[in-house]
Amino acid sequence: MQEDKSSYRQIMKATSLFGGVQVFNILIAIVRSKFVAILLGPAGMGVVGLLQSTLGLVTSITNFGLRTSAVKDIAAAVGTDNLKRVAVVVAVMRKLVWFTGLLGAVITIVFSSWLSKLAFGNTNYTSAFIWLSITLLFYQLSSGQSVLLQGFRKLKPLAKSSVFGSFIGLLVTVPIYYFYGEKGIVPVLIISSITTLMLTWYFSRKVTIEKVNVDIAQTIKEGKQMMILGFMISLSGLLTVAFSYAVRVYINKVGGLEDVGLYGAGFAIITTYVGLVFSAMATDYYPRLSGVSYDNNKANQLINQQAEIGILILAPILTIFIIFINWVVIILYSTKFIPVNGMIHWAALGMYFKVVSWAMGFLLLAKGASKLFFWNELIVNIYMLGLNLLGYYFYGLDGLGISFFITYVLYFFQIYVVLKYKYKFHFDTGFYKIFGIQLILGLCCFIIIKFIPTLWAYVVGVPFILFSVWYSYRELDTRLNLKEIILNFRKRK
Repeated sequence: MQEDKSSYRQIMKATSLFGGVQVFNILIAIVRSKFVAILLGPAGMGVVGLLQSTLGLVTSITNFGLRTSAVKDIAAAVGTDNLKRVAVVVAVMRKLVWFTGLLGAVITIVFSSWLSKLAFGNTNYTSAFIWLSITLLFYQLSSGQSVLLQGFRKLKPLAKSSVFGSFIGLLVTVPIYYFYGEKGIVPVLIISSITTLMLTWYFSRKVTIEKVNVDIAQTIKEGKQMMILGFMISLSGLLTVAFSYAVRVYINKVGGLEDVGLYGAGFAIITTYVGLVFSAMATDYYPRLSGVSYDNNKANQLINQQAEIGILILAPILTIFIIFINWVVIILYSTKFIPVNGMIHWAALGMYFKVVSWAMGFLLLAKGASKLFFWNELIVNIYMLGLNLLGYYFYGLDGLGISFFITYVLYFFQIYVVLKYKYKFHFDTGFYKIFGIQLILGLCCFIIIKFIPTLWAYVVGVPFILFSVWYSYRELDTRLNLKEIILNFRKRK
């Protein structure tokens, strides 16, 4: 029981730490975007966006998903307590990071003219891409340092690196754009990559690793699975981007640019402001799961714990979104974006299933099941695309929310069946109780906002929100002893 409580506390500690980091980064991004918009104007922002998105495309092709696959291998090696094994895996990862970073830089230089035509329709930005090629190397090297911190689960240094990077980026960006305008875009992007590399190097150098010599043959042997899994992750990511792009093209063709903008804004609320909980939890969860992936029972227990915490944290937020989404949209955007309310209502229901599916899906990565992971993701992307097209065709923006909900209900059962028959996975009774109660509360809020006039819906909906908050607090207190944590915190203050 004490071991379970420690595990739950570790999950909450990581979530709260990186949740705070995500909120800080979002706030810094908002401030930076405001300054960039004022100093560069729409055209300048367009240049920045096209340069970054094009370089991001090259990166996604050439980095072989090492940011994800290497974390698994390092965390698994750390879990064995074999220092020699850890040193070999880290040495191989570092060589692969250099290789993939240089590969990205060389490809950018060679195809700089073509990339300029692709992004801007002319060759005017060829020299800009040549200069920016170095950023692919720097970011890949800094990614390797972050992988090291994440694999060893050095959470505070990793968090500090991210926070300082965002803040320094803001301090660098504003003065250069103020004095040089659009001419400062390339220097800002290069300086940002150097800053990121220096920060990750500074924090990761404190991780003590035995020095070993790894030749090319051993690098190929040890790095083969890392590269294969990484390639499958990259390929899956590219397919997701391609399918998402196809949906936007279809919406533009059938409904017009305004609906494309509404679709993007609506899902930005769900993926950014609700989805930040996912990225906060993943930072520690993935390496922890990789460390116990060899033992199906331990992996089963950790997935259950993560799914429970995920539901308990997200459910109260989702009930608030369902009841008060009208005001959330107005505050974040304007009254012009109110047509996305119905879409977000359905998507919020889908998030109950997504958070659980997300917790289960990481096991395929932790196990290194690259082919199974790819086919699993390909299948869900195919029916998600079909449901999106059908949903929008018949029900407009609301149909996109309905398709999101149906997709993650289907995916929930799909990934559960895969894990059950492949790794004998099952949910505990405690999870079903938590999931069932919170989902019923969410459905009640959904019915209230759909069938009761708005003002009365707020009045009737608030008790359900409060009950969701109270239930989450009670269950978290049972697992974490929150009262003791709060009392200790007050005493320290």
